[in-house]
Amino acid sequence: MDEYRQNNLALWNEWTRINAASSEYRLQQFKAGENSLAPLELTEVGDVSERSLLHLQCHFGMDTLSWARLGARVTGIDFSDEAIKLARSLSSELNVPAEFIQSDIYELPQHLDRQFDIVYTSYGVLSWLADLNAWARLVARYLKPDGFFYIAEMHPFAMIFDDEASEVRLRYSYFNREVERFSVSGSYADPTAECAVKEEYNWPYTLGGVINALLQAGLVPEYLHEHPFTVFQQFPYLVKKENHCWVQPEGMPQFPLIFSIKAQKRK
Repeated sequence: MDEYRQNNLALWNEWTRINAASSEYRLQQFKAGENSLAPLELTEVGDVSERSLLHLQCHFGMDTLSWARLGARVTGIDFSDEAIKLARSLSSELNVPAEFIQSDIYELPQHLDRQFDIVYTSYGVLSWLADLNAWARLVARYLKPDGFFYIAEMHPFAMIFDDEASEVRLRYSYFNREVERFSVSGSYADPTAECAVKEEYNWPYTLGGVINALLQAGLVPEYLHEHPFTVFQQFPYLVKKENHCWVQPEGMPQFPLIFSIKAQKRK
């Protein structure tokens, strides 16, 4: 594991503690039976009853266990040992069957060797990946011939804007391909929390880059949807609506905030 991922691993180990305690994650409500999945993926993924589901980059497993509560046979993967430790604890405490594997995503074949009906991942996963082509090949490797891959993710176009400005303002290049370093203060779920790791490393991506990586891995999109809402307050000017959905103010020109893709193996 290179120095960038080692740093990010230490960061996510800290973020596990911070996020689990934050009001944003609503862990106590989840323990009481609340489903943590957003309406978008519930609608687009559909019925998962009796289907095997592999959740890549699952953090501490709330979404994974939410799919299990809906009837899926779930396996969650994350590189954070603290996150997987908490995920296993939640599975046991709530009596929700699930398998959780601690592994760097690129090393997953060393720990897992079977295929699934559904491979799933969501929200804030791609920017932590240095190699989208290798990631897409892993998705294909773990997908049954009649299964499908689903991702809901932050739209890369929205990520070129200044997330600290009170108005729409360009800040980043859409076409940057170099690793980016950002200063860290707390976590995205609780910026006020104490965090010993002071920086994170991200890899920018484009929508074309994601689609091309899937196609090269033999995965054919059934659809690509772009959405004018997101699941967190990405910009100070976003307005919160029902179902924990954040949108741009009325009268403001709209641009995509998230996208979703459903893809199947090429036959």
